[in-house]
Amino acid sequence: MSGQTSEIGGLRAYAWLPEGPLLATSRDASDLVGEAFSASAELVIVPVERLGADFLRLSSGLAGEVLQKFVNYRLKFAILGDISAATAVSAPLRDFVYESNRGRSVWFAQDLPALEALIAGR
Repeated sequence: MSGQTSEIGGLRAYAWLPEGPLLATSRDASDLVGEAFSASAELVIVPVERLGADFLRLSSGLAGEVLQKFVNYRLKFAILGDISAATAVSAPLRDFVYESNRGRSVWFAQDLPALEALIAGR
């Protein structure tokens, strides 16, 4: 496994370490789901450094495909880190992040305290 478990906002979380292979394909997402299940996690946290180049480009479809996989498996999903450069140039991404952060399954947060605040507000 390339992550560690902890409790965040009352959820058992499996957090990928910042170093390692990228989340760049649906197969990578399936592998991560397997790791999360092995860790008995309810929440998966991926550092922005581990996202493939196409993930934040919504027109690629990768983010939708990956996030749908986690939702289908009833796993909550969070991206941790600074995505401000990507949201500055993409209104659809900015809107997607805003709507996701209002929900109960997918969150984008700058750091762990921000993620905890989002989870507490769910």
